[in-house]
Amino acid sequence: MSAPGRVVVVGSANVDLVVDVPRPPGPGETILGGELRRSTGGKGANQAVAAALAGGADTTFVGTLGHDEAASLLLASLERAGVRTDLVERVDAATGTALITVSPGGENSIVVAPGANARVRLTPGHEERIASAEVVLAQLEIPLDVVRAAAAARRPGALLALNAAPSRDLPSDVWAAIDLLLVNEHEAAELAGTPGDAEALARTLLARVPAVVITLGGDGCLVAERDRAPMRVPGTPVRAVDTTGAGDTFCGVLCAALARGLTLPGAARLAGAAAALAVTRPGAQAAVPTAEEVAAFAAGGKAR
Repeated sequence: MSAPGRVVVVGSANVDLVVDVPRPPGPGETILGGELRRSTGGKGANQAVAAALAGGADTTFVGTLGHDEAASLLLASLERAGVRTDLVERVDAATGTALITVSPGGENSIVVAPGANARVRLTPGHEERIASAEVVLAQLEIPLDVVRAAAAARRPGALLALNAAPSRDLPSDVWAAIDLLLVNEHEAAELAGTPGDAEALARTLLARVPAVVITLGGDGCLVAERDRAPMRVPGTPVRAVDTTGAGDTFCGVLCAALARGLTLPGAARLAGAAAALAVTRPGAQAAVPTAEEVAAFAAGGKAR
C-alpha cells in the first residue's frame, strides 16, 4: 500500500447558510424557499476535509477563524475528518459565511462574506509545515499575497495546485508559481480571456502553466499536460441532490492522490468518483465520502 502523502491546504473556511429554492431569484425578486440549513464549508476547509477523509492524505489546514460558534463548528468538522488543525489561527473578526441557494436540480448560487478569511497570513510555523508537503493546495477566497507566500514556502519538487476560484485576474508572478491549475469551464474561459471548448481553453492555459484540469460537471473532466495529448476522463451518471462542494471534493481528492504518487489522469479518475458521490448528498463537508466509499465506487460500485 502506498504512503498516505502529505497535503497542506491554505485557504478559506466558512459556515454555509443554505436554503432550497424552486429556482434562482431574478434581479429585485423575492421568492419563498425551504427551511434554512447551516453547515460547514469554505473552499479551503472543504478541500482539506476531502483530502483527508476521501483522499486518505496526511492533511493540514492553514486558515483563519473568528472567536465564535461558527469557528467551533468548523474546527470540529475538520478534526472529525482527520485534518490537522493545530496551525489554524483565531482573530477578532467574524468567521466567514456563505449564503447559498440550491435549486431542485442540485445547482447552487453562492455569495461569500469573507470575514476572518481576509486576514489569513503565514507564520514561520505555517511555512515549515508547507515545506514538508508533497502538494500545497490553495484557492482564491484568501488574499493573493498568501498564495504567493505558500508558493514560496514549498520545497523543491513539491507541487503548488491552485484552484482558481472564485475567478480573478492573476499577476505574472502567481502564474509562474503554479504547477497545476484546477478550474471549471467558466473559470478556464475567464483566465484564458477567450471562449472556447475545453480542449481549446486547455491549450491556451498550457502556455502559462505546466498542467491544467478543467472540470466539466457531470461530463467528467479534461486533463491536459504539456507535451502530452489532452485526456477526457468521463463522469459517472448519478442523481444529483446538491452540487455544493463537489468541485472542492474533486480538488482535495486529486491532490491527495498526487501526494500518494498517482499520475494526473489516475488522480483525476479517483477525484471524479469522489465528486460524483458527493453530489448525491446534501451539504459540502457533510457530503464528502470516505476513502473506502470512493475506492468501491471507482471500482464499479453504486452510490448509496
